[in-house]
Amino acid sequence: MTVQTTANHWGSYKAHVRQGRIESLEPLVEGDEVSEMSASIVDTVDSPARIRNPAIRKSWLEGGPGTAGDKRGSDPFVEVDWDTALNLLSGEIERVRSQFGNEAIYAGSYGWASAGRFHHAQSQVHRFYNMAGGYTRSVNAYSFAAAEVILPHILTTLRNTMVQAPSWYEIEQHTDFTVAFGGIPIKNAQIQNGSLGVHTVRDWMKRLGRSKGEFLGISPIRDDMPDELGASWMPIRPNSDTALMLALAHWLEINDKVDRAFLDRYTVGYEKFRPYLLGETDGQPKDATWASALCGVPVADILALAEKLTKGRVLISMSWSLQRADHGEQPYWMGVVLAAMLGQMGLPGGGLAIGLAAEHGNGNPDPQLSWAAVPQGRSKIDTFIPVARIADMLLNPGGHCDYNGKRITYPDIKMVHWAGGNPFHHHQDINRLKKAWARPDTVVVQEIFWNALARHADIVLPVTTVMERNDIAVAQMDGWAVAMKKLIEPVGAARNDHDILADVAERLGFRESFTEGRTETEWLRDLWDRSRQEAGRVGRELPSFDEFWEKGSLHLEGGPEIRRFLGEFRDDPDANPLHTPSGKIEIYSETVAGFGYDEIAGHPRWCEPYEWLGSKDLGPYPLHIISNQPKSRLHGQLDSGVGSRKSKVKGREPMRMHPDDATARGIKNGDVVRVFNGRGACLAGVILDEGLMPGVLQLSTGAWYDPADPEMANSLDVHGNPNILTADRGTSRLSQGPSAHTCMVEVERYDAPIPAISVFDPPPFTTTG
Repeated sequence: MTVQTTANHWGSYKAHVRQGRIESLEPLVEGDEVSEMSASIVDTVDSPARIRNPAIRKSWLEGGPGTAGDKRGSDPFVEVDWDTALNLLSGEIERVRSQFGNEAIYAGSYGWASAGRFHHAQSQVHRFYNMAGGYTRSVNAYSFAAAEVILPHILTTLRNTMVQAPSWYEIEQHTDFTVAFGGIPIKNAQIQNGSLGVHTVRDWMKRLGRSKGEFLGISPIRDDMPDELGASWMPIRPNSDTALMLALAHWLEINDKVDRAFLDRYTVGYEKFRPYLLGETDGQPKDATWASALCGVPVADILALAEKLTKGRVLISMSWSLQRADHGEQPYWMGVVLAAMLGQMGLPGGGLAIGLAAEHGNGNPDPQLSWAAVPQGRSKIDTFIPVARIADMLLNPGGHCDYNGKRITYPDIKMVHWAGGNPFHHHQDINRLKKAWARPDTVVVQEIFWNALARHADIVLPVTTVMERNDIAVAQMDGWAVAMKKLIEPVGAARNDHDILADVAERLGFRESFTEGRTETEWLRDLWDRSRQEAGRVGRELPSFDEFWEKGSLHLEGGPEIRRFLGEFRDDPDANPLHTPSGKIEIYSETVAGFGYDEIAGHPRWCEPYEWLGSKDLGPYPLHIISNQPKSRLHGQLDSGVGSRKSKVKGREPMRMHPDDATARGIKNGDVVRVFNGRGACLAGVILDEGLMPGVLQLSTGAWYDPADPEMANSLDVHGNPNILTADRGTSRLSQGPSAHTCMVEVERYDAPIPAISVFDPPPFTTTG
């Protein structure tokens, strides 16, 4: 038996390998509370869901590009050898770019992919297409698109809020009261993009629970705050956080509790926001009585919270989930304004935090380092879309959308190339996406498993897992580097993304520039050597690559750190201005106002969502569904594994429901139900839970889409993918982010025979002719 180090988004491990098989994984550091998702890592390596050979959709293979796109998802596949598959792919790339231009290739290829600095699927695909003449790309992320766009106008980049976030140590030492809008969901801290060394968040939650500070979670779901914090819970209607923040700000203003010296020195625009807050511009003061009717929080509780904000060091925390809703820019903008009015930005443990525990690194007090990545180059064309507008683009070639002050024209996409992600997991309104997905001439997918994305492709190329190749796992906000050593040979004919694309590049005439003549090991050495140079610039010394590889891991010395978000700006705003147009915090943004979007003014304001629990007429869909991140996997990754499957209810994704809502519908714990609205329907297994606000359901994202009849439009999803229900609408014309958390449904007990789950088995195969 050999013992080797490995890592992934869920943690770092010592792998025990015997005769070419992985027998077990143990934590890299003894005593680490590794994620339960780790149970699926070994389980899925050679599962039936693995793609073992290149495969071509039968109709496409026989009829050529553009044939029967509406049969994607139902057509059988023909397995072929690698030469055949790569010849078809390179020929199609050449056809599309010569006849339609490179903008007709969409290779945004969005998603988490597998961990590893070199074998990062999107980096490889983007590098390839930049060298092939360019491609239509996407900007922003489904997780925080609205935040990515609004924050630079008014504060700083979202990235800065992540790497400079107040650390758990800083909060322990300095914060008296943390108000967490959307909570601090510890389940999300099981993972880190790029891997993590040791899970420390739960231990920090225990320390914080024993510290001097108090915690309040404001969310429709109680366990958005971990038990260890001993937090109070303020239930709130989904999508109404902005109204509550406005009421808190209103109380501060009328009671002369605003830090006007801070506003004068560090902000611009309060004088334009104040009349709206007081109701001078629209006749409606944004007071506690007004807000209570919107958000469902009692007036007395709002007033008590407002007064408590004036006592001691206060941290306003906002989860990423807040902005994944209609008008998602508004709670972030209002959260910035509320924190500015309190005047504690830049003080240790005070001011503002965004996305605490959204990943393991957000709040982690370990030292940070910027690690080298694979150079992607630059596209020769500048055609792009906001990431969540893919269905719009495919359905409306030549159409337009507004985005961040620009007018974007949608290209006519003939080819989609995807690696390391799954739009049938993360995109809203899957029925609309299926219709859009039928339009391109060709869809190419590099994948590990026969998930819904692979089933809706024309050319399917099997790729390796992290255990079947060598790589380096690092994450800037984690403080660890781990040698990801090849543990086993690839399953079937699976190959590394880089090697696949290198062979295609050879057919198109640029292999040497794509590979730079390097082997896998030489790429890893280059990445490590460039990281050593970066470390040297900040006064750190890393060991040689050989020393690191031999030892298997590295933990940066130092910490825990206090980061004091916006501290330098507070110390001297003239010498350290923000990168906003004014160099200050923009309570009123002339830039945003100048875009002329009627749904977003020059300052934060309350905007009623397109569907929500506060509507005067709920209509046929009276329940609000929250499609948050799961505990049992990362997005849709490893849904076929034992760790995710054991969480299911009668094979369906579990859906939590308040007992009162269930009783009113004759539903019991453990029942399979049909969840539906005008966009689609899915099955789910019910778990009754009083920790949800009545009227609210919780159904996590990530269950692999499994239609009862793949040939039928708007088929029932039998597995429980909530994006069959969510609306494909942008948050606003400013960011066009996804608004998945704005979604109303109805639920009924499913009394028909329960369909089998088929998506974990391979699709049908056939031969040509």
